[in-house]
Amino acid sequence: MKMVKTTLAMLTAAAVLGAAGMAHAGATLDAVKKKGFVQCGVSDGLPGFSVPDAKGNYQGIDVDICRGVAAAVLGDASKVKYSPLTAKERFTAIQSGEVDVLSRNTTWTSSRDGGMGLVFTGVTYYDGIGFLVNKKLGVASAKELDGATICIQAGTTTELNVSDYFRSNGLKYTPITFDTSDESAKSLEAGRCDVLTSDQSQLYAQRIKLGSPDDWVVLPEVISKEPLGPLVRRGDEDWMAIVKWTLFAMLNAEELGVDSKNVEAMAKETKNPDVARMLGADGEYGKDLKLPKDWVVQIVKQVGNYGEVFERNIGKGSELKIERGLNALWNKGGLHYAPPVR
Repeated sequence: MKMVKTTLAMLTAAAVLGAAGMAHAGATLDAVKKKGFVQCGVSDGLPGFSVPDAKGNYQGIDVDICRGVAAAVLGDASKVKYSPLTAKERFTAIQSGEVDVLSRNTTWTSSRDGGMGLVFTGVTYYDGIGFLVNKKLGVASAKELDGATICIQAGTTTELNVSDYFRSNGLKYTPITFDTSDESAKSLEAGRCDVLTSDQSQLYAQRIKLGSPDDWVVLPEVISKEPLGPLVRRGDEDWMAIVKWTLFAMLNAEELGVDSKNVEAMAKETKNPDVARMLGADGEYGKDLKLPKDWVVQIVKQVGNYGEVFERNIGKGSELKIERGLNALWNKGGLHYAPPVR
């Protein structure tokens, strides 16, 4: 009898948890529609990824993911509010519900994806940890940094990766940690450390903030894999799918030759079945995501395809002038590949 009661109790608990999970599904989407904007967690100031301009308007590749979500859900890419977060603050902000999506140059790892109640929705930028040094140091390789003092941002994957790299190469170093990337860069410029280490994209962004950018060089070594992407809370599959497919829409649009200038015309005139499905001219594929029929049209029209987003924020059309490299599409030598709208 005791075993039967225990089994019934377990089944009841499971049913309650299951019902709670079902009730939670779609909660973020409902909340966003009710309040009329997406609350987006971004960095505390990283050029090319998320930084306010002179008028206080946020710009960057991470910002454009949130703008794309707002365009898809609300039909207006401007309906986003931003929460600037340090590396230490970011996970608590998304876990607590302070933000609806965390789009903040964050590396996808197993522990973050499986042990924090969060889930990554894709990769917006394939990155890797590197090193920024002054040319006067006379260093051409990271393997020449034995005994260096290194500035590192606290609460990042960089700390462990740098430790692993130096240990495996028989090198010694002294770390100095800071809460923000700007503090790390200022300390490098002030001479408190010999080297600044971070994702290479961040190093290029920080270099243009320094007094004499041309005096600094990013060393050639990339010592880790740093796939950066947005996170949402685990348990709300509807919202996860929307954030995920916002990025996929941008990637598919670039691959199919759809951009912000031609998207409306292609939605009316295309004879390509893949483009017709994606843009809502054929079928009702937005309905599966609880989105309007023209959700991709709105994303691309208001924000752009992935190539447009990349080029204006961190590519040749920006101050950073980063090459596409691994961030090119799969059919152009890169890693980006999106499932089809079908």
